[in-house]
Amino acid sequence: MCFVLENVEQFLYLRPQLSVLTSKNTTFSLCYCRNLMASFYLASLCIMLLIKFSVTFASGNVVSNKLEKTCIDGVTIALSFGLYLNSCPEAEAIIFSWVESAVSQDPRMAASLLRLHFHDCFVNGCDASVLLDDTSNFSGEKTAGPNLNSLRGFEVIDNIKADLEYACPQTVSCADILAIAARDSVVLSGGLGWQVQMGRKDSLTASKTAANNIPGPNSNVATLVTNFQNLGLSLQDMVTLSGAHTIGKARCATFSSRLNNNNNAGVRNSEMNLDFLQSLQQLCSANNNTTLANLDDMTPSTFDNHYYVNLLSGKGLLVSDQVLATGDDDNTREIVQNYVDDPSLFLEDFKNSMLKMGSLPPPTGTNGEIRVNCRVIN
Repeated sequence: MCFVLENVEQFLYLRPQLSVLTSKNTTFSLCYCRNLMASFYLASLCIMLLIKFSVTFASGNVVSNKLEKTCIDGVTIALSFGLYLNSCPEAEAIIFSWVESAVSQDPRMAASLLRLHFHDCFVNGCDASVLLDDTSNFSGEKTAGPNLNSLRGFEVIDNIKADLEYACPQTVSCADILAIAARDSVVLSGGLGWQVQMGRKDSLTASKTAANNIPGPNSNVATLVTNFQNLGLSLQDMVTLSGAHTIGKARCATFSSRLNNNNNAGVRNSEMNLDFLQSLQQLCSANNNTTLANLDDMTPSTFDNHYYVNLLSGKGLLVSDQVLATGDDDNTREIVQNYVDDPSLFLEDFKNSMLKMGSLPPPTGTNGEIRVNCRVIN
C-alpha cells in the first residue's frame, strides 16, 4: 500500500488512518512528499512508529509506550515521545494547524508563542502556570513585570485547547500545547523541527513573585548566567536560547538604556553601532514606549543565525543581547562567533537546548492535572 502526499493537509487527513494501519501491522509506504512541513510531520510519524515497533515481540504483540526517565545534560525528566499517538493521534496536527493560521495572519505570533513557552518554563518548570488568570487564591503570572502588556498568544492557545477538548477530552495538557506550539513556531519561521517530549501536567497555581525574577532586558552576563544556572541550564544554553530573539519585536521601553548609550550593564560603548542606536533613537523619539522595533533587523521573521551576526556588529537591540558579544565575558563571545561562522551549529544547538529547557520539572511534590480550560484550574 502506498500513499502519495503533496502537502501537509493530506498528511493531517491520512494520519489517523496510518495509525490504524500500524496498529494492525499493515505494511505501507509513504512514497513522496513535496511540502517541507509535510516532510516534517512524516518524519514525526516515522520516529514514533520506530519507537512503537522497537518494542514489538516475536509474538506480534505491541507494547505501548511507557513514560521513562531520560537524562539530558544532567536534567532528569519523566516525559516521552509520541505520548498521544494512540490517545489523541490528531493532537500535533490540530496544534500545528492553529499555529500556522495564527502566524500567517501575524508573523510576530511565532515569536510570541515561543516566548510563552520560555516564560512558562522559567517559573517553577514547564507547567502552563503562565496561562492561569488571577483568582481569589493567587495572583497569576500575566501581571508580573516581565509579562504585563508583553506576553501574547493566549487566544491562540485557547483555540487549540478547545479543539483538542472536542477531539480527545482531558488528554493533552496545556503545558504540552505550549511546548509543541513553540516548536511549530520555530519550524514555520524557517528553523529546525524536533520531536517534542510530552507528558507534562498543568499546575494548580501560579507564582507572580517567581515570574518577576525572569531575567530582564537590561541584565548583564553574570545575572543571565546565574538565572539560567539556577534552573539547571548552562552558559551555553543561555547563549543558545537567547537566539530565540532572531524573531519577534520589543517595545522602546525595554531598550531605553540602549538609547541613552549608558554602560550600566557592561556593554562597551566603543563597540556599539552608533548608526544603529541613532535609528532606534529616531524610532522612539515620540516618547511612546509602546513603539516596536525588530529584535533582528536583518531577517526579523526568519529563524536563523543573523541575531548573532547583529551582535558582532553592535546591533543587539536589548542590553541583555548585546552583552553576549561586547560584554566582559569572553566565553559568551566565543559562542556567538561560533554561531556566526556555522549557522547549522546554532540551529542544532537550539533544538537541543529547547529539549533541555522543555524538560524543566515543577518543584518536587507538586501535584498537577490536565486542565479543560488553560486559564483556570479544573
